[in-house]
Amino acid sequence: MVAGSTADRVSTDDEEEPRTAFATALRSAIATSGLSLDRIQARLLARGASVSVTALSYWQSGKRQPERQSSLSAVRVLEEVLAIPAGSLLSLLPPPRPRGASSRRSRATTEQPLTFPLEALQALLEKVGAPNALEQHHQLKLVGLHDLCEIAEDGGQRAVTARAVFQAGADGQDRWLLVYAQGDPEAGPPVLNTLRNCHVGRAEVDDEHGLTVAELLFDRPIDRGETHLIEYSLTNSGPPYPECRNTHYREFRRPVREYLLEIRFDPDTIPTKCWQYSRQGTSPLDRKELTLDQGSGVHAVALDFGPGVFGIDWEY
Repeated sequence: MVAGSTADRVSTDDEEEPRTAFATALRSAIATSGLSLDRIQARLLARGASVSVTALSYWQSGKRQPERQSSLSAVRVLEEVLAIPAGSLLSLLPPPRPRGASSRRSRATTEQPLTFPLEALQALLEKVGAPNALEQHHQLKLVGLHDLCEIAEDGGQRAVTARAVFQAGADGQDRWLLVYAQGDPEAGPPVLNTLRNCHVGRAEVDDEHGLTVAELLFDRPIDRGETHLIEYSLTNSGPPYPECRNTHYREFRRPVREYLLEIRFDPDTIPTKCWQYSRQGTSPLDRKELTLDQGSGVHAVALDFGPGVFGIDWEY
């Protein structure tokens, strides 16, 4: 099961040249300044621009480009820090890709629901000692799952709290493997906290693809037929909070009896429309409009669902 908040962007040939030009210019400016990435980050922060060292590294290598509004604003400050002409870096960036309802629909209808290279996930699984996790027969069944996704005032994802109930199909079941895809890799990985009946074992992060894989170890092993409830949270730093492209979803590789997804919005930033969407196998995408409740939120329930993708998206 994979949790996530958005799909990674896919580069096109038309973008390769401007991205290379931006990265080359940035590398040259950094080298000329004589500043380390840590010092650049500190100077940006002193001017009110929050950018991680990882993001700066990706920008200068060409692995990523600034895209969200807060990142573009940070580039303007970065030009000041590096003492280069205003606009000399921003002018090398291509226009941002379209976002909103139409782009979200196109992502949700792609044949491959994974929003990151499968090879990247496999590498993390091997690091946590579970190289066969994607193919092996699991003796732990996910009976019910409740996700609460909190959206901040700036539209980014503040946190996700999950409550899961499992049933053992064999004796001695003592852990669950969490796979989480951060929708905004530039922001860095979220902080994983265990809240009830479990603790974190081995954990690995792929910063480039925004992936986190972690063992959630039960407080005690459970035997065949027994159930176990755990609760954990993934919390992001901000503001600005990681951009979530106005969507949150789960990808289920195996059936789940009940999945409840709840999105709670900041009262000062309420969307105009919300939808639930789902797809199982090769079936067409199913969408349904949702109504906001009095608590500035929406929810959707999937029963006897999967394998497939189930989520909620919205627009302002």
